[in-house]
Amino acid sequence: MDPMDNLKPTRAASWLSLLTSGGTLICCALPAAFVALGAGAALSGLIALVPQLVWFSEHKAGIFIAAAAMLVVSGALQWQSRKLPCPVDPTLAEACMASRTRSLWIYLIAVGTFGVGGFFAFIAPYWL
Repeated sequence: MDPMDNLKPTRAASWLSLLTSGGTLICCALPAAFVALGAGAALSGLIALVPQLVWFSEHKAGIFIAAAAMLVVSGALQWQSRKLPCPVDPTLAEACMASRTRSLWIYLIAVGTFGVGGFFAFIAPYWL
């Protein structure tokens, strides 16, 4: 069995977390950024071209719950895999450590994306 197989669930969970966190950007952060930059007409044109984007805004609570659940699962897998052994072979060990680092960065980007989306969805409308 290849020791790198232990990291595959972590990598997949990190990518899935990034994908679900991206949904929070689509529903909340990007529309707010367009309006803040004075590109409301561009936003309305985009919604006219892709009216399915409105679905994200209508279901933002569910999107955020799914994204938070994925981030928790991915974070738990990150935490669990931090001490898994890497292969003895120097080339494989380097690939193993690079995979861990890349997976951690993807996870951190997903958390940051979730935070930005959460700010624009739930805090900015009442604070700004």
